[in-house]
Amino acid sequence: MSRTIAVNTWVWASPLSDAILEPLARKAAGMGYQALELPLEDVGDWDPAHTREVLDGFGLGAILVGAMGPGRSLLARAGDVDATQRYLRSCIAAAVTLGSEVVAGPFYAPTGVTWRMTGDERADAVAELRENLRPLAEEAASAGVMLTIEPLNRYETSVLNTVEQTLDALEPLLGAGVGLALDTYHLNIEEKKPADAIRSAAGAIGHVQVCGSDRGAVGDDHTDWPEILRALDDAGYHGPLGLESFTGENATIAVAASVWRPLAPSQDDLARRSIHALRALGA
Repeated sequence: MSRTIAVNTWVWASPLSDAILEPLARKAAGMGYQALELPLEDVGDWDPAHTREVLDGFGLGAILVGAMGPGRSLLARAGDVDATQRYLRSCIAAAVTLGSEVVAGPFYAPTGVTWRMTGDERADAVAELRENLRPLAEEAASAGVMLTIEPLNRYETSVLNTVEQTLDALEPLLGAGVGLALDTYHLNIEEKKPADAIRSAAGAIGHVQVCGSDRGAVGDDHTDWPEILRALDDAGYHGPLGLESFTGENATIAVAASVWRPLAPSQDDLARRSIHALRALGA
């Protein structure tokens, strides 16, 4: 089946704002994308109602992406839990306005913050995450939105790195309000067999992000894309595929994602090559 192909505005800019939304939406639609992944780095960066109007003008869907910047954490040792819960509630409200079915992101600790944990400390962290995520899960489900939690590679977090860890941590909460967000970049680093990891999450996948194994264009890399797409089919996931890469011109994003060099001749080239490759693969 033909999936919705989305592109994250982080490919071109950070933070997203009302001023740059229209030209980015026009560009994405002109390349053939059917939806935008919209990062809400800080509440107030852009207006959800205005954004919905702009996207409607280009026939684009919306996928809300959360950003776990410094101090934003559902684990007290890594940030302000109350403030993070308020932020995620704002994300849920924005998703409702946008018509986004998910809020996707690594909603447990700030991206780029790592620390060592014993087995007992990890168990305590999982228990704390469940406790602080539970009320948000209930509110998301009531709003018709799913919080999709993304495992990240070992260099960006020490909390949830693999699909297995994430399924175990979220198991009591999985359902209408909570699922997994999978990113092929992180799967490539952390999973022995990414396709098998995808299949293991059958029924729990709420969103999928894609990019080349080097964070560049899909199809210019060593990823076995036909097998990844077969695994998604086998797992019963037929939702959007969101291209997530980053411009190195923004200091915050470049450092968090360790983008130290251009990943394509241009960001437009990266986006264009990716959608052409995905469509050629039958995605």
